[in-house]
Amino acid sequence: MNITRYEPRTLLRDLNEDFNRFLGARLGNYLPLEESDVTMSNWLPAVDIKEEDNRFLVKADIPGVEPKDVEVTMENGMLTIKGKRESEVKEDREDYYRVERVAGEFYRRFTLPDSADPDKINAHYDKGVLEIEIGKGEIHKPKRIPVKS
Repeated sequence: MNITRYEPRTLLRDLNEDFNRFLGARLGNYLPLEESDVTMSNWLPAVDIKEEDNRFLVKADIPGVEPKDVEVTMENGMLTIKGKRESEVKEDREDYYRVERVAGEFYRRFTLPDSADPDKINAHYDKGVLEIEIGKGEIHKPKRIPVKS
């Protein structure tokens, strides 16, 4: 029996792209995920995004990742989560039937709506789950400017 490494990257990238397209279309600010960002990842953590009345809540499953190895940033309405999981020492024996646990770098990026306030972000890590809370701010409505002749 040959050991084949499971590669969920394509499926997860497509799901992320679909989710961002759906959320962006709903909120009017869709930006596609950059292919170069995905290719620099060895694995993609599963992420849940929830909108509540006064905040957005992002939960990412990153078991085995130390908090010091995680970087969360928000710039120009883009939330970025990146980090790395160190590899375990594993023996190359023929007793393995399947190898799915991947070590290395990960990178996820999400477009947030205009109501997300970059000054109201908190990140907590507990039991392998990264939880990012993003407060909502006031949405600035477009201002109509009269044209004078």
